[in-house]
Amino acid sequence: MKIVECVPNFSEGRREEVVDEIVNEIAQSGVKILDVGMDPDHNRSVITFAGESEKVKEGAFLGVKKAKELIDLNSHKGKHPRIGACDVVPFIPINCKMEDCAKAARGLGERIWRELRVPIYFYEDAAIRPGRKKLEAIRKGGFERLKEEVKEKKRMPDLGDEIHPTAGAVAVGARKPLIAYNVYLKNGDEKEAKRIARKVRESSGGLKNVKAIGLTCGGRPQVSTNLVDFEQTPIYRVVEEIEKYGEIEESELVGLIPEKALLDSAYHYLKLRIDEGKILERKLGSLINLKSLSGSGESLEGGLRKKS
Repeated sequence: MKIVECVPNFSEGRREEVVDEIVNEIAQSGVKILDVGMDPDHNRSVITFAGESEKVKEGAFLGVKKAKELIDLNSHKGKHPRIGACDVVPFIPINCKMEDCAKAARGLGERIWRELRVPIYFYEDAAIRPGRKKLEAIRKGGFERLKEEVKEKKRMPDLGDEIHPTAGAVAVGARKPLIAYNVYLKNGDEKEAKRIARKVRESSGGLKNVKAIGLTCGGRPQVSTNLVDFEQTPIYRVVEEIEKYGEIEESELVGLIPEKALLDSAYHYLKLRIDEGKILERKLGSLINLKSLSGSGESLEGGLRKKS
């Protein structure tokens, strides 16, 4: 059985009832919901689920369909760039090949366009046009700019001939596991966060495999990063690079993180090579409810983890 992870991002991070409906719709496909995160400043939700490839495709389709019904980009405002009610749908291989995920992504894109009439852009390993591999190239200028350029026959979708008036477009792709990592600066403002983001991201001459933008969230300057290949550029390198230019107050993850990324950071800072069999929760996980051990949080399928 080919197991695939999917992490669609939806342009809604404030109305919990809307995100609940999308999650419930996805769950009907039989996939396992692993994580749900909402961010009101970005006005964005990230839903992580996994399962057999065909079930994941079905879950992703149901999520896009429900988002089209419930989200109108014309009234959507948020810090994060977006082109669609369901903005992006990446497929990530777990025990299969990247080619399998690219095939699944293209199949999903064709169905979304055929049944929902929401146009599609394919990116990363599912890209079918030169210049479409990087998501930021597709999303440049957001929904507002994209719909005007498509009217002018620029940046035409891979599937479709116009942008949907309320749901926009969907970027569908296949990629490696990505770490979405946000850093809050102790001092400065949005201008400072943007300056540091330029220093850190690959496109401006910074770290390879790192994307970054600077913005203000909750009244605090934030450097929002995506690590597209954490084995080549580990998370601790991003921390050290940001610390060259500013002081970090705290940081957060959006969605899930591979265990290896944390173990690599533990070794880097502690010089401790950790045998996974020495991790307490690994030993106890089959014996007790880990929720009661931690004493906080909700079960992964028990509801939303909404950022306050």
